[in-house]
Amino acid sequence: MFPNKACLLAFLLLLRSTIHLTAAIGVSVGVGGGFGVGVGIGNGNGNVGNGNTPSEPPSSKLESAYKALQAWKSAISDDPLKLLDSWVGPNVCSYKGVFSSTATANVVVAGIDLNHANLQGTLVKELSLLVDMSLLHLNSNRFSGTVPDTFKDLVSLEELDLSNNHLSGPFPIVTLYMPSLLYLDLRFNSFSGQLPDELFNRKLDAIFLNNNQFQGEIPQSLGNSPASVINLANNKLSGNIPTSFGLMGNKLKEVLFLNNQLTGCIPEGVGLFDELEVFDVSFNSLMGHLPDTISCLQDIEVLNLGHNKLSGELSDVICSLTSLVNLTVAYNFFSGLSQQCSRLFNIGFDFSGNCIPGRDMQRPQPECSVIPGGTLNCLRIPTPRPLVCASLPRIIFSNNMQSSSHHTPSSSSSYP
Repeated sequence: MFPNKACLLAFLLLLRSTIHLTAAIGVSVGVGGGFGVGVGIGNGNGNVGNGNTPSEPPSSKLESAYKALQAWKSAISDDPLKLLDSWVGPNVCSYKGVFSSTATANVVVAGIDLNHANLQGTLVKELSLLVDMSLLHLNSNRFSGTVPDTFKDLVSLEELDLSNNHLSGPFPIVTLYMPSLLYLDLRFNSFSGQLPDELFNRKLDAIFLNNNQFQGEIPQSLGNSPASVINLANNKLSGNIPTSFGLMGNKLKEVLFLNNQLTGCIPEGVGLFDELEVFDVSFNSLMGHLPDTISCLQDIEVLNLGHNKLSGELSDVICSLTSLVNLTVAYNFFSGLSQQCSRLFNIGFDFSGNCIPGRDMQRPQPECSVIPGGTLNCLRIPTPRPLVCASLPRIIFSNNMQSSSHHTPSSSSSYP
């Protein structure tokens, strides 16, 4: 078998697609339809891969791949595009949607891309035999059931996209035992239950869990995550945004927590992420004043705080952010505007449904007489004026240490 240059190029594009598209897709998936990652369905082989999994005779690896793919084919009950008609015979490298690679003269299955294939069926335990596979893209199909526990044996898998399917059950904990996994996409399924603490202790760079039925609190381990994108939108998560939020890796670019049942305050640590581009916590029940540290988000482009119960004055803390493309603070209880915010009010940013005197499209006065969370203690720290953003890590770390010494774990993570 000789490497086919066209298939090699396709596989390389497929392998790189997720990392390059991560920032672009984070904004678009908060609400609405799903989004597939991949270069489409194809077949072929290419001279890629490092062959660093335990060595097997070449024939043994192909036999294992044949066994795995045929077992999976048998579990697929509907194939309207007839894609699996090519899955015949032992030459798995000719199967549509299967990408192979050659390394040290061995031919192995290195990736499967069946995005948008509309297949109906289940995931089978035999897929764990594909130990050299680095990506598995199954976006927009009709797979149901759960993720097999045997998937922990997929030691080379870096990208797992199971989005837009009918999968259910608790969070598939097996995904956290794939040692090479960087990209996890489970959005638009029917997973439920609590998020495991271990989720944010892994080296995942992209975590897409939106549009499921997860509930309970976001684990305090959130602060351990090195991810650049986290999307938990459109679930049933409750409680506070963890105070550990500000301790996450400094390459964080997108955070989407919209349309949950989150309460409490926006953590002061939000200002630590000087590369953050998207922060969307709309359609929750967050209360209190905005932290001054928001003024340090100099790269923020999308800031959506709408449909919460936030209060206080909209100051230059928000309205002086120079990279803003989309600012939404509608349907809160803000009661005033700075001069800079007044200018933004006149150019299309959404300030409606608040309690701002003299402005159109505000709440009726009776609704503004009692501000939600008026007694809420957001544990704001004194900050210099003007705020020196470079000093934030030291100030916030010092405040966290002081807070931990005066509060029990339960009281420090919850508010009245």
